Amino acid sequence: MKAAIHLRRHNIRTQRQGEREFKNEVLLVAKLQHRNLVRLLGFCVQGEEKILVYEFLPNKSLNYFLFGDSTKRSQLDWTRRYKIIGGITRGILYLHQDSRLTIIHRDLKASNILLDEDMNPKIADFAMAKNFRMDQTEDNTGRVVGTFGYMPPEYVANGQFSTKSDVYSFGVLILEIIGGKKNSSFNETDGSISNLVTYVWRLWNNDSLLELVDPVIGDNYDKYEVIRCVHIGLLCVQENPTDRPTMLTIFQMLTNTSVTLPVPEPPGFFFRVRSEKIPLAESLQPGPSTCMSIACSVNDVSITCVSPR
Repeated sequence: MKAAIHLRRHNIRTQRQGEREFKNEVLLVAKLQHRNLVRLLGFCVQGEEKILVYEFLPNKSLNYFLFGDSTKRSQLDWTRRYKIIGGITRGILYLHQDSRLTIIHRDLKASNILLDEDMNPKIADFAMAKNFRMDQTEDNTGRVVGTFGYMPPEYVANGQFSTKSDVYSFGVLILEIIGGKKNSSFNETDGSISNLVTYVWRLWNNDSLLELVDPVIGDNYDKYEVIRCVHIGLLCVQENPTDRPTMLTIFQMLTNTSVTLPVPEPPGFFFRVRSEKIPLAESLQPGPSTCMSIACSVNDVSITCVSPR
């Protein structure tokens, strides 16, 4: 059996935190089995070196194709992108509802979606994941972890997270898959557009959603499917968590065209802080009025590093 061996070095403040996150990932992934989740084969710990052994996934990550050059992006035609959106949906639905545990991933992004030989998506990197009790719907933390641009405003501002936090991240991911653009790739050229979410909301208001479609796709796509997916993406990134659909509802929206989609409310705009003000993997103190520390990343790099060996 082929296997990909990942050496994970934890770039965080204390070794104890690194060990806790490594153990957290091993224990969670070992209990989860789904075709759209990466499969853990084993692990090894020797001193400060920690190794996770996953199934071999030859096509690297969605990030590699989606944000690469036009040749790589052209391998993701609309049919394949639509299939990837559906696979990610099923994987998150399993985490939130169908597994023995209720898991909040907290770091969903393109680089954490791995692709098998048939380009089927598999969700990876559970170092930041949280396990909820059966009767639990949300939680708060004083240490915000994840990736800027994918985190919802209530999580960044107040440390509040729930299944709706993953829904927000998934909404950003849908828009990136359709457009072939990173959420953080926009510059504030006119003072009003700072990220992909803001840009798509403007397209919605101008009734021009098809302008989002990655040019390498050409005209070879189902316009109804694209518009419906963009609409779902905007529903996922609404500012109020209670307005965002559950993953079960999202699955029904994608698989049953008779389900009517509500009109989205304005999204939770997130204006990314300049990278030089946020050293990678350092905890920050937002201000004297809070006790929250933030261990986030800029762009698409999370605070754990995975490299082949």
